[in-house]
Amino acid sequence: QVQLVESGGGLVQAGGSLRLSCAASGRTFSSYAMGWFRQAPGKERELVAAISWGGNTAYADSMKGRFTISRDNAKNTATVYLQMNSLKPEDTAVYYCAASLGRLSRRSSEYAYWGQGTQVTVSS
Repeated sequence: QVQLVESGGGLVQAGGSLRLSCAASGRTFSSYAMGWFRQAPGKERELVAAISWGGNTAYADSMKGRFTISRDNAKNTATVYLQMNSLKPEDTAVYYCAASLGRLSRRSSEYAYWGQGTQVTVSS
């Protein structure tokens, strides 16, 4: 059974940093694209960043230069990280980790597996 478990969320002041982690297990994730999405109250879920099995990355424009996605692959597990710097109040959202059976994608519909989410709150 596939499991994605996020951690690292919390409350931070504007300008601060957080590092999110996503532990993936249950399949050979080394060939999967992984992504971070977020959803703020009253808004649609949106891409934050994604990374292919080979390390190619994609970012939402508003996160470029502030957020960095990375991953560590093992035989039957993978850990994906999201380093978030220079956080802004508008970054407040629930952040979700997701795994795609296919190639790197910006579309949430391409991701088959999802974690429960971790809350990030940025105070002004």
